[in-house]
Amino acid sequence: MSYGTSNAPSDAFAAKTVARGGPVAFWLVLSLHGLAIILIGATEASPLGMAVFLLVWAMLNCLWLALVRRPSVAALISLELLVALVLLSRFKYDKLWMTIDFVDVMIVDRDTSAFLLATFPALRWWILLSAAATVAAVIVKWRLDSYRVSRRASLAGFSISALALIAISLSCPTDLREDFISQSYVSKFARTAVETIHELSSRGYLEAANDTSGRLTGAGSFVCHPTRKLPHIILLHDESSFDITAAPGVKVPSGYGDHFRSFDGRERKLVVEGVGGPSWFTEYNVLTGLSVRSFGRFATSVTRIAAGHVRRGLPRLLDQCGYQTFSLYPFYGSFLGSRAFQTTTGISHYLDMRDLGTRDFEADSFYFDRAVDLIERERRNGPLFLYVYTVANHFPWDRSLRPELTSYWRDLGNAPDVDEYIRRQTMTAGDYRKLLETLARKFPDESFLIVRYGDHQPQFGAGLIDRSLGKEDLVKRVEASDPRYLTTYYAIDAVNFAPATVASALDRLDAPYLPIVTLEAAGIPLDLSFSEQRAMLRRCAGLFYSCENGTAVKKLNRLLMDVGLIIGF
Repeated sequence: MSYGTSNAPSDAFAAKTVARGGPVAFWLVLSLHGLAIILIGATEASPLGMAVFLLVWAMLNCLWLALVRRPSVAALISLELLVALVLLSRFKYDKLWMTIDFVDVMIVDRDTSAFLLATFPALRWWILLSAAATVAAVIVKWRLDSYRVSRRASLAGFSISALALIAISLSCPTDLREDFISQSYVSKFARTAVETIHELSSRGYLEAANDTSGRLTGAGSFVCHPTRKLPHIILLHDESSFDITAAPGVKVPSGYGDHFRSFDGRERKLVVEGVGGPSWFTEYNVLTGLSVRSFGRFATSVTRIAAGHVRRGLPRLLDQCGYQTFSLYPFYGSFLGSRAFQTTTGISHYLDMRDLGTRDFEADSFYFDRAVDLIERERRNGPLFLYVYTVANHFPWDRSLRPELTSYWRDLGNAPDVDEYIRRQTMTAGDYRKLLETLARKFPDESFLIVRYGDHQPQFGAGLIDRSLGKEDLVKRVEASDPRYLTTYYAIDAVNFAPATVASALDRLDAPYLPIVTLEAAGIPLDLSFSEQRAMLRRCAGLFYSCENGTAVKKLNRLLMDVGLIIGF
């Protein structure tokens, strides 16, 4: 038996293949880098973004070169990763009006996967097809590419590019509102990666004081002793709604402002923490009584992060007072971890669009009818808390939603999207009046407290409020949290019930205080944590996150950690 024999024809064929593959691989590498340049021009909107994209491109190529050493293979894998990032970011924006940032990758949970597959069932097959095509292309390029790059040079290039990216990202940080702009996908993702890692290592997910001067002694042993019969409570999420007369020159129908007034005739303003889109910001505010801004860079994923960790909430306290707690949610429960978040705060019965029997957004009357059905079925088992989401005012406004429901409607002469928005608000107001009438008629022996709020202004709201501002000036005002762009409304109504007190229901109030308004109006005693927060409300006249330059909120967060109402941060 001979051990030194070689297969000469095979070796010769391989040598010829490599010889022919050299020029082919060279042009492949050039074409792949050219495609990357085209991708930069098509997706990046600023010189800064282009520079960051180039650094990311260099980092990825150098990283793969250190592993495989072949330039064409490294460029192919790098390009496919960036194209996948752009496509996924565009997909997310089309569905949620948000692009992908690094937190999306850092917090990949079962809910995220479930939501993607529920909204795009063919995604798994596209992933498998793309993976198979990538493997085939890599095999071909691996055989053709005769060039080799030293690992030392590759690692040096990676290190230089990474240091430059870190320096740029920390000196020019992103703003949370950039997540709601469909551009600069790669540079935004890379910069948020640096910011996220830096913020997580320096302070963690949540801002909290290092120490507190006091303790919520006995906060975990709260016992509810109401002094009167408790009403059923409906907390009503009025999607994208605010009094549009805050924008000069907008025409509205007669009686338009009545919808924003409470039982006592007062119109109250709610200052929220999101501009033109993030309903879940205000959802977090009104269920926990806490601030999204405490999460810093992680704010856009607040409900996913808070699930399982932030146990303090309005529903939890109501549960301790004997309430059955329900949520009627008009979308998939896996969306941004909504089901997991709400059940953590004390929602015992969570109903999403599948449970409610709908495949699309409905007029508000649909959700009101489901709420009435639930009350009729469950009211004998004790007082009820219903968190009811509505979506009639949700974007887009370039098409008419259920026009047959408003045959009387005539456009007012505003821009088409503004007229459609006001038409939908008119639908909401009419449906809400019918809800009050139905509650009074069907349940004459039951009492109801209804607290409703606008979760944020519509996307076009900021542009209407001050038309003299250019786009750049408007962005600066929004980034500075100008309250004109963050102000919606809240209102208190009652059926067969007189609110116990509205002392905390100030004419202007930050959204995290809404649980206190609800509890006091219902006549429900506050636990120690909400009592502490009520003291903040009084000291700071309705300001929350900015109360005492932020120190009060950090102290409250620490107190809640100490008593186990916030865990794991």
